[in-house]
Amino acid sequence: MVTAAAPAYSLGQLVRYMLRLGTFGFGGPVALAGYMRRDLVERLGWISESDFKEGLALAQLAPGPMAAQLAIYLGFVHYRILGATLVGFTFVLPSFVMVVALGWAYAHFGGLSWMQAVFYGVGAAVVGIIAMSAYKLTTKTVGKDKLLWTIFLTLATVTFMTESEIAWLFIAGGLVGWLWRAPPKWLHKGGVNALAAANLAAASGIAAGLDWPLLAQIGAFFTKAGAFVFGSGLAIVPFLYGGVVTEHHWLNDKQFVDAVAVAMITPGPVVITVGFIGYLVAGLPGAVVAALGTFLPCYLFTVIPAPYFKKYGRLPGVKAFVDGITAAAVGAIAGSVIVIAKRSIVDVPTLAIALVTIALLWRFKRLQEPVVVTAAALLGLVVYPLIHSHAI
Repeated sequence: MVTAAAPAYSLGQLVRYMLRLGTFGFGGPVALAGYMRRDLVERLGWISESDFKEGLALAQLAPGPMAAQLAIYLGFVHYRILGATLVGFTFVLPSFVMVVALGWAYAHFGGLSWMQAVFYGVGAAVVGIIAMSAYKLTTKTVGKDKLLWTIFLTLATVTFMTESEIAWLFIAGGLVGWLWRAPPKWLHKGGVNALAAANLAAASGIAAGLDWPLLAQIGAFFTKAGAFVFGSGLAIVPFLYGGVVTEHHWLNDKQFVDAVAVAMITPGPVVITVGFIGYLVAGLPGAVVAALGTFLPCYLFTVIPAPYFKKYGRLPGVKAFVDGITAAAVGAIAGSVIVIAKRSIVDVPTLAIALVTIALLWRFKRLQEPVVVTAAALLGLVVYPLIHSHAI
């Protein structure tokens, strides 16, 4: 029940795992959360089920990219600030390096025409991967609990209909679970402290660009994105579009769509597309400032409330609150699968790729997702030109 005083793994082992996940973990936040649960909770037993659920709940409560926050929290569980810092850095670094390299290629070779074909196949496979991850998360965290299913279905429906993740509904889900399962005997502890602590971090990431107005502008915008956008990569994309394309005119529509495609075909958090956007706007300094601005708030929003989750997380009221938020979070994840599917499943071949991906992952439990993604990319390169010969 209680987190073991002596962890069954070293900090180095966890850092190596997160470096590998950041390098090869495809599928966005839903899939990445599923991988962490499968590997760290089920296969290796390094993280307890309750610690994972607390991390998932906190990642949904706080603004910023869900997968990165979950990884940071899991680093905090046994190794506190040092673990959270090293895990967060190593988890984000590989995909950042990849998108900067792709940004360089994009800027120097005039676009990524081949990427449409790759994204055609990969996008469909990603739908299959995240659908399987959402199914596993649902069965493990919601189970047969009628109250949690009600919260789950409500959030799934709202996310599907609005195509966004509404933060206050996560909190409402937690309150419903708390009031229904453990009527309040202490209104001055636990969740209230954790929520209040989330407001402590506000301004970060812009100092590095004070000597150059454009970098300062980039830092301010992406810090705002990291500090005030709730949910996963799905939620931040409309916000980025409004600022990058409509407000600042840093990119045009096609460049922005290519940036989202880059995020989908590279491993790690989808939000790492900010590195690609930052590179196109202001080169490597722009990429660094954009990434810092986005990820530093999410780091602070995870590390500051984490001790409260650890201290009060086993109290019945807080446990019921966390269970409610978790059900809400998984419901929103399930709804986002449908939203992403609407955008990636565009014809019969993409539907076939998604369904075959689900069937393969269902049948072959040890099948590695990067293998599926690579096969889908190659398939896209073959099939897309045949269907859209005018596009390439």
